Amino acid sequence: MNVNNITVVGAGAMGSQIALSFALHGFKVILNDITDEKLNLVEENLKKLMRRRVEKGRISEAECQEAFNNLKFSSSLEQSVKDTDLVVEAVIEDLKIKRELFVQLDELAPAHAVLASNSSTIVSSKIAEATNRPDKICNMHFFNPAVIMDLVEIVKGPHTADETIETITEVTRQINKTPVVLEKEIFGFIVSRIVNVIFDEAMYLYEEGIASIEDIDTAVEKGLNHPIGPFKLLDLTGIDVNYYLRKERVDETGDETYAPQKSLTQLFEEGHLGRKTGKGFYDYN
Repeated sequence: MNVNNITVVGAGAMGSQIALSFALHGFKVILNDITDEKLNLVEENLKKLMRRRVEKGRISEAECQEAFNNLKFSSSLEQSVKDTDLVVEAVIEDLKIKRELFVQLDELAPAHAVLASNSSTIVSSKIAEATNRPDKICNMHFFNPAVIMDLVEIVKGPHTADETIETITEVTRQINKTPVVLEKEIFGFIVSRIVNVIFDEAMYLYEEGIASIEDIDTAVEKGLNHPIGPFKLLDLTGIDVNYYLRKERVDETGDETYAPQKSLTQLFEEGHLGRKTGKGFYDYN
């Protein structure tokens, strides 16, 4: 299927950069969220991001301008999806909210449109059954920051048509990112399952008083050659994202060993969600 028009629903840190990634590579994109006030702020933040990339020589002024010519902002879901070929959902990790949204998307988007979720914790089979187009629904999981990170995990549910996966894979390549396809659904997909093992061990070492946050991050960066330590990564991806992921895993398995750790829970309850709020495991103020 040819994809020309794309809608991204949810203008948070992930959704806004996903939309920009599409716009940078020639797609006509609408970024949707519930208020114009939020969208105005997001637009300004994206322009600041792109100005920094222009100043550093990573993109030309002309490419930057063309991207924003391709990117529109709308608080009307109906207007945002009426001509779309592909929707990427990037709202909060809450199954009830996602299912309600996909019911709306199914009603408002053209019959041919593919509806993808950026979630890495909620597999699309939990959403697809709420729609009349389960064959056109899958997970398309970007990584933060989406403008920079190369990988996209594409997950085929038991309901997903081969054509849908082929379409998403081709779109991923068109934005110069690397697709990996999971032939079966599994909680957390590939990267999150592996990195969560690192998170668990890092949190244990910290909460047991064995080493400081800074020294654990330094050890992983220098000893494993990771570009960023686990606590810095938690702050970057969002304390709330990781909190909800762990809660969802408990709901999925019934195993309380997956519950959010004490330190993560405390930060979440205090509203310290990482870089986006100025404080997490580190203070960015």
